[in-house]
Amino acid sequence: MNRNDLERLSKAELVELVLRLQRPVKTSRTSSKPPSTDRKARRETSKPGGAKPGHKGRCRGLAADPDETVDHWPESCPHCQTVLDDALGGTVFGEYDEIELPNLAPFVRRHRRLSVICPQCRATVKAALPGTATGSPFGPRLHGLTLYLKSFQAVSFARLAEMFDDVFGLKISQGALNNMLRRGHRPFAAEKQRIIERLRRAEMVASDETGIRIEGLNGYQWVFLSATEVVHEPQLSRAAQVVHDMMAGHRPTIWLSDAYSAQQNHGKHQQTCLAHLARDVAYGLEVSDDDLPFRLKLWLDKLFALARNVESYAASTLKSKKRQAETALADILAARPTCEAAEKLRAKFARASPRLLTFLDFPGQVEATNNACERALRPAVIQRKVTNGFRAMWAAEGDCAVRTVTDTAKLSGKTPFQTITETLA
Repeated sequence: MNRNDLERLSKAELVELVLRLQRPVKTSRTSSKPPSTDRKARRETSKPGGAKPGHKGRCRGLAADPDETVDHWPESCPHCQTVLDDALGGTVFGEYDEIELPNLAPFVRRHRRLSVICPQCRATVKAALPGTATGSPFGPRLHGLTLYLKSFQAVSFARLAEMFDDVFGLKISQGALNNMLRRGHRPFAAEKQRIIERLRRAEMVASDETGIRIEGLNGYQWVFLSATEVVHEPQLSRAAQVVHDMMAGHRPTIWLSDAYSAQQNHGKHQQTCLAHLARDVAYGLEVSDDDLPFRLKLWLDKLFALARNVESYAASTLKSKKRQAETALADILAARPTCEAAEKLRAKFARASPRLLTFLDFPGQVEATNNACERALRPAVIQRKVTNGFRAMWAAEGDCAVRTVTDTAKLSGKTPFQTITETLA
């Protein structure tokens, strides 16, 4: 906007422009922006690190099954200088663990083909070709460690090759590491398809997406989550067609997502994430003097308290509380906001109002927030910042297949590395 454009503005438009420029920037507390984009607090006003006053210190517990136990005996009595023999027996009054890593070196198994002369016909008979002669020389645990470090610790190919050389004394080229990833992805792709089939029978499904880079283009990593399945899917599209393709016609009883239109109305009932709206309200409190954001904050606080104990209420009590919440929200939205920010907030709540209280109709079956999906996507966001995305679509698809299998297994208590090694074996 240049000087001539400003001169043509009315007084009211100039006032609104100045107020808009004075509004604080959005942060992770007042929007869906990640915490990494927040401006860091000044050192002189930041909180000190370390334990807080009164914090009770803790020490590391002893290992349940030590590999070796060493007894330490006193050599002599400090009072009379008598030499003490270990045959005297003793009483354990202190135990301490020493923890060390074993020597890290690759285990190499040499396969040799032998030939023998048949004693009957004198023909030369050769042993069958072992599988390692035509396949990869690297075993499943080495494949699993490569997958784990690449997918979950965001280690680049160059750093992976350097680490294997420095730590294990094993020289592996970046091309070999690339081939290991390709081979390692195959069993995860098959298992992912079985998880998707189970997802398409779920009664509650939550969805979310985050931006990633694929082959230099802006893409998206979607996540679909049920009570027992987590599915990650890379796409170059953010449209609702991604959901249609994933669900293949299945329409669950409940669908949970944020207010983005492409993720809405894919189930018989819709629950819109209250946490997203809470951040919008927090921003409204900062930029608006209208009382509407504060009233909405109080309304959401009551809902969050209700959601924490929703399964403890009787069905009749929940119906009554839902009617009270609907009446209170209608009263809040009937107000006439005095500024643009408050009006935008009122309009957003008005559009979402039919989908905010579904969790009260299905207690224990659906959350009031979509935080579980956001937690599932957080590793992908970290990897995007560290590696700047995927150079090829097959890498994005393989990474999502690995995360699908490991995140689903994590729901039953398995660690990612444990799941990776079991799947590859």
